[in-house]
Amino acid sequence: MTESSPRPVVLDMWCDLQCPDCHRAESDVRALREQFGDALELRRRHFPLASHPHALAAAQAAEEAYAQGHGEAYWTALLARTGELGERGPRLLTELAAELGMDAAEVDTALIDGRHLLAVDADHAEGQALGVTGTPTYVIGGQRLDGGRSQEGLRERIAGIAGSLLSQRSDL
Repeated sequence: MTESSPRPVVLDMWCDLQCPDCHRAESDVRALREQFGDALELRRRHFPLASHPHALAAAQAAEEAYAQGHGEAYWTALLARTGELGERGPRLLTELAAELGMDAAEVDTALIDGRHLLAVDADHAEGQALGVTGTPTYVIGGQRLDGGRSQEGLRERIAGIAGSLLSQRSDL
């Protein structure tokens, strides 16, 4: 980004990696990235739900994937297999890591030693403080948009807010 380019608009997305709604929201994420490119910064945030028994382990594995430089690919691939995660549990987490060329043994070790638990807990706590109760939930421009109840029209609302914020920044 050049000095004259406006800084990107931040879109925080709280997600449970075992949540079918978060899986369905990935098409909206792809469309928003195509529409805004680098002008929209997506920050994936963890919000594992108690109703999904493997979500906490999945969040920790995703953090290890980021540490190994494969975070986005892992996150997207895991969300595409939410149903399988429910059936296979943590075994899927290490198998997926191996499929993506990661150090699967290190993912397994990270799940055992809990090295990423603090980062996952911090995301969850921040989400709770902002009123997040379900997933996916987005925060953009100080507005919380709850996709856990319905995702209908959310992409358009996010795009409208992002467009408005970007036009305000370019006017400065």
